Amino acid sequence: MAKLRWGILATGWIADLFVQDMLDNDMEVTAVGSRSIEKAVAFAAKHGIPRSHGSYQALAADPEVDVVYIATPHPFHASAAELCIAEGKHVLVEKSFTLTGAEARRLLELSRKHDVVVLEAMWTRFLPHMVRLRQALASGIIGEIRTLMATHTQDLPDDPNHRLNALELGGGALLDLGIYPISFAFDILGQPTEVLASGRLKATGADAEVSTLFRYASGASAVTVSASDAPGSNRAEINGTEGHVEIAEVWYTPTSFRIFDSQKKVLEEFKPAEMKGRHALPGRGAGADGRRR
Repeated sequence: MAKLRWGILATGWIADLFVQDMLDNDMEVTAVGSRSIEKAVAFAAKHGIPRSHGSYQALAADPEVDVVYIATPHPFHASAAELCIAEGKHVLVEKSFTLTGAEARRLLELSRKHDVVVLEAMWTRFLPHMVRLRQALASGIIGEIRTLMATHTQDLPDDPNHRLNALELGGGALLDLGIYPISFAFDILGQPTEVLASGRLKATGADAEVSTLFRYASGASAVTVSASDAPGSNRAEINGTEGHVEIAEVWYTPTSFRIFDSQKKVLEEFKPAEMKGRHALPGRGAGADGRRR
């Protein structure tokens, strides 16, 4: 089977990490596109990518590309994905998928119309401990799930001009950090029937902290907390009628978990194999202490 030929749309730090990981794992990256041809050429030279484009449209139309990874800031995810889908390209969109539900539904409609795959780059879902956890929960090992709790809190830049704090660039803790525990809750419990949320804003209007409560038809509930100015342990827990699961720090990266019965006896302990590669870091670019490098 021929390898998929990847195109990279945008050339920021997340694209840099993504491409290096792909090359480390023998993936084929054939083109890069930027709004600046100079940036595209420099990025291509750094990673040995053969083709450079000075516009997103040109990358989307490149016949040597099968699938495009979109690495723009949040507000441009939807429009960039539309360009690529219209050209018959499969699309992997960096999280958060879109800014609004309407944008997400539009991409879903277009993907069906053009018969292409469109996926959010929520890498946590594919980690070994998450795969095993879903298997264990499906077996009923902790009975019916009653509560899920997960946090993602870091100490990130507070510069008001930084992307993370700029409303016009989709800044805020929810879209950069909260997406991880919220995606986790959807992965384990599905679509909630009720959503409650509260938050704390920065001077720029971007959210510094957001807490959510999801309620489900089964009677279960999920609580998430995300914050960009208050680093924490970043653990997660799932409680059931017959036991509970504790996922170790940092739960959204390759890590371990333990499953306990109702008497707190360990039923299973999962530890990942030694990780290979260079970028298995908390928050995809944050150090162990939560600060961006």
